[in-house]
Order: sequence, then C-alpha cells, then structure tokens
Amino acid sequence: MNHAQLIERGLEWVGTTLKYPFDPDLPVLFVGSKMFALLGRSGAHESINLKADPEEAWLLRQQYSGSVLPGYHMNKKHWNTVVLDGVVPDQEVLDMMEQSYRLTWVKLTKREREQLK
Repeated sequence: MNHAQLIERGLEWVGTTLKYPFDPDLPVLFVGSKMFALLGRSGAHESINLKADPEEAWLLRQQYSGSVLPGYHMNKKHWNTVVLDGVVPDQEVLDMMEQSYRLTWVKLTKREREQLK
C-alpha cells in the first residue's frame, strides 16, 4: 500500500477532496471541511495519519507495535500514524482509512453532509 493507492481509494468516497494545506509534499484527504487522512513519511517509509476510536487506536498500536503509532503531531488519543512498511496488511490499512472517513463524516454538520451528497 502506498500514498497513490490510498489517495485513489479515498477519492472514491462521497465528498472527499485532496488538498495540500500544510506543505506541497504533504497531501491531505478531506471530507467536506475536515481532514481524515494526512499522508507523510516516517523515516524511510511512507505513512498515513488516521482518525480512530480511542480504544481501537490503542488496540491497533498493541497489535502492530512499531507500525501503528500515536498520531504524529496529532491528538494521540484520537489519531494513529500507520507506517506503510508492509507490516499492517493492506486491507487493514484500508479499513482504518474508511473508519477515519466515517468518524469524520459524522462530525460534519447536517447541512454540510447534505451538500456533499
């Protein structure tokens, strides 16, 4: 799994856009006005920051120690950094990204959700 594949998948979901609000080398996927995936690097590997349910975030960090970390430069309780080093199965990464999208979608205002549909 790499950034290009994750961006391609994310852009399939309703209301998703790709922006570069922080740096031209730091793509971010937004749903409406809120970001749900920040794509970066962790050492030699690409990585992705994803929103997660706090309890599940902790479990994923235990299960994939060293490859799922507390969110870099994010709220450590609600965000994980997933290192794309092949340790976390591709489908698991996609599931985490979809969960991040869904958690962010429900935080949009009703009006914004309606406008995106």
